[in-house]
Amino acid sequence: MDVGIPFGTILVIVLVIILLLVLASCVKIVPQAQAFILERLGGYQSTWDVGLHFKLPLIDRVAKRVNLKEQVVDFDPQPVITKDNVTMRIDTVVFFQITDPKLFTYGVENPIMAIENLTATTLRNIIGDMELDQTLTSREVINTTMRSTLDVATDPWGIKVNRVELKNILPPAQIVDAMEKQMKAERERREAILKAEGEKKSSILVAEGNKQSAILDAEAEKQSAILHAEAEKERMIREAEGQAEAILKVQQAKAEGIRLIKEAGADQAVLTMKSFETLEKVADGKSTKIIIPSELQNVAGLVSAVTEVAKDAKVSKEA
Repeated sequence: MDVGIPFGTILVIVLVIILLLVLASCVKIVPQAQAFILERLGGYQSTWDVGLHFKLPLIDRVAKRVNLKEQVVDFDPQPVITKDNVTMRIDTVVFFQITDPKLFTYGVENPIMAIENLTATTLRNIIGDMELDQTLTSREVINTTMRSTLDVATDPWGIKVNRVELKNILPPAQIVDAMEKQMKAERERREAILKAEGEKKSSILVAEGNKQSAILDAEAEKQSAILHAEAEKERMIREAEGQAEAILKVQQAKAEGIRLIKEAGADQAVLTMKSFETLEKVADGKSTKIIIPSELQNVAGLVSAVTEVAKDAKVSKEA
């Protein structure tokens, strides 16, 4: 005997399952750094923050899930013309964050495209007032100006622009070649200047070295001359002292000899003999003339006479 499930029971089970599914769809959990825009019957109802939320079935719906994290958008290079009519391509990077999910949802149709177009037009306006060289050296000024302009323009959309960076600046090829040649010439000029300055400093150092060397040589010669003069002076002093000491000793010896002769009681004959000895020493020199005192001449005559008398007496005695 077959026991079937009544149709009513099956219908009740199906309705319960559908009801559970509907109730489950009405429960929403908003994760961190996100916000949900809730609409009721097609109109804005509320903004759900982080946490558990419930909505009415078939009446409420989550219209948009908004990411509240800071986002980065890298836009393609945009052609711009500088004040001196040079066409270049510049690509930008924009850092932005959604601060009002409601304004972001209902303020503009396509926020990213709006930011891209606004960035391109702002960049053209800024670069159009600058020349090429100023554009290449004023990245920070361009970034600051673009950020403030975009921040004001995107505020009604619930978007805050935190930073704008110029990623690449691409001048035309001929401009790049000219810049490279200019940089090369500048480097060569600086190299020549540095080389000239180095040679100048080297010459100055060499001249200073020669000057110091000459000064040191002159000082050394001066010191040498002073030392030589002092040595010569010392030698002459010692030589004079030696001569003086020798003269003193000679005089002392003579005085001592005279004293001894006087003490010995030498007579006139001894004195005469000493005079002859002295005369012999004088004559032994290389002088061609000898001056003999008159007293010695008289003594010599007396000695000759005495000698003759002695010889005569000897001859007579022998006879």
